[in-house]
Amino acid sequence: MSHQALVSVVIPCYNHARFLVEAIDSVKQQTYKNTEIIVVDDGSTDDTKSVAEKIEGIRYIYQANHGLSAARNTGFQNSTGEYLVFLDADDYLYPEAIATNLRYLQQHPSWAFVSGWHDKVDEWKYLVEKDELSVVNENHYINLLQGNYIGMHAAVMYTRWVLNEFQFDTSLRACEDYDLYMRITRKYPVGDHDKNMAAYRIHGNNMSAKIPFMLISALKVHAFQKEHLQSKEEEAAWHRGRSIWTEYYTGKLLEALHRQVSKMKQVPSRAERNFLLGQKPKAALQLEARILKLNLKNIVKKALPMFARKMLFKRGYLRSFIPPQGNIAWADLERTTPFSNDFGFDRGGPVDRYYIEKFLTENKHLIKGRVLEIGDNAYTLHYGGKNVTQSDVLHVAWANETVTFVGDLSDVPQIPSDSFDCIILTQTLHFIYDFKAALYTCHRILKKGGVLLLTVPGISHIDKGEWKDYWLWAFTDKSMRRMLSENFAPDAIQLQTYGNVYIATAFLYGMGLPEVRKDFLDVQDPAYQVIIAVSVTK
Repeated sequence: MSHQALVSVVIPCYNHARFLVEAIDSVKQQTYKNTEIIVVDDGSTDDTKSVAEKIEGIRYIYQANHGLSAARNTGFQNSTGEYLVFLDADDYLYPEAIATNLRYLQQHPSWAFVSGWHDKVDEWKYLVEKDELSVVNENHYINLLQGNYIGMHAAVMYTRWVLNEFQFDTSLRACEDYDLYMRITRKYPVGDHDKNMAAYRIHGNNMSAKIPFMLISALKVHAFQKEHLQSKEEEAAWHRGRSIWTEYYTGKLLEALHRQVSKMKQVPSRAERNFLLGQKPKAALQLEARILKLNLKNIVKKALPMFARKMLFKRGYLRSFIPPQGNIAWADLERTTPFSNDFGFDRGGPVDRYYIEKFLTENKHLIKGRVLEIGDNAYTLHYGGKNVTQSDVLHVAWANETVTFVGDLSDVPQIPSDSFDCIILTQTLHFIYDFKAALYTCHRILKKGGVLLLTVPGISHIDKGEWKDYWLWAFTDKSMRRMLSENFAPDAIQLQTYGNVYIATAFLYGMGLPEVRKDFLDVQDPAYQVIIAVSVTK
């Protein structure tokens, strides 16, 4: 590179305090170091201010809530870099992002901005969508008229000179980046490449989850270009773009609504259905037919007495029949579907939770001093109480205010060795691909004499909800003892299995804790290991 140009990274944040540290860290971990970080708090009501003020080497600016465009403009106006990157607080950059985009712009000084590729990840940073990779080498304005090929704003680096001329339209509540791309490319050359720059995090609060709003916003921004079209080619591209945007978002909406009906057995809102009717009448009518069928089934199920529904189910006239809580007879097990797909949470609580909490109750005297728990600190506070002098939480994201460390337990070099008197690791190890590395980490970060309290599933169904793609392993007492012996002294391992054939069967069928015989809960048969619990001392 010709010189060490300053790159300003503007991070607008509105109620994303739980992600902010990770976004900032991704800038600090860039291979290119000459950067400034400006966090613009757009009137957040969460802990954004307190989180930002604890971080050294950044500039924090607060403004009343005026929206993303205004926050980005504020960041630009308070920046000094020759080049700028806008990183939303819930996303993060890959380490080579700034160096790569800067190299392209310095090699092509006429370019107003350069854009690269990105990944779509979930809240836990697992890849959720893989778009088809494409690079636009020419006619960037024409291509943008047909859709936003850039996709993620953090994958873009701007020159300062172009932002002195063009800024974000503060009247827009969405698609403000798409609007800016088209205004710039109408006048100046830009570049595009296939290097992966950043990760776009998809979660419940993303604006893109609001499909009708996003379509209306995209078409509104797209319509701004109509008066500027200067050729038949541009006019044709503009008309194609209208169709492409409509097809894309109505397709997304239709997919989401069908999933809501078929998997969740819920009726979508009337507003969503009316919107779909206005865009795709035929598809909307097909959806309405499915909703009518679902409503009729629900009416029939509610009207028929339980014995009649059970009889119709056994004869094949009903596809499903789930006895109400407390009304399961063992004859009802003559079926191939469970009573609950939610581990019994919806039937009074999971059976396995009884064993986990029994184990923690028996070992609560060990939950003391500085304690690390995975996910949250509910068990630490409940069972440790006043014996806990410091409570820490490890999570894969800044998911709540109790989180003190972010990372995967199999690789957290940021946690110092010999730090904790106790680690509580319940029902987590089976989600970690390199579980041996996770157990090594537990040994490393425990103080001498510190205790790991660990539970893992043995006999269990695999979650069908948010964890279905991350459920990797099942364990036995023998496998746990051998794995723990690789790091801990064998005589320091105290292991207990919980469960029997009755409890294992009830758990697999999704029966809730109130539905099983209490006198059977404490009969343990190691041939039917529902839960394996371990207390091991370093």
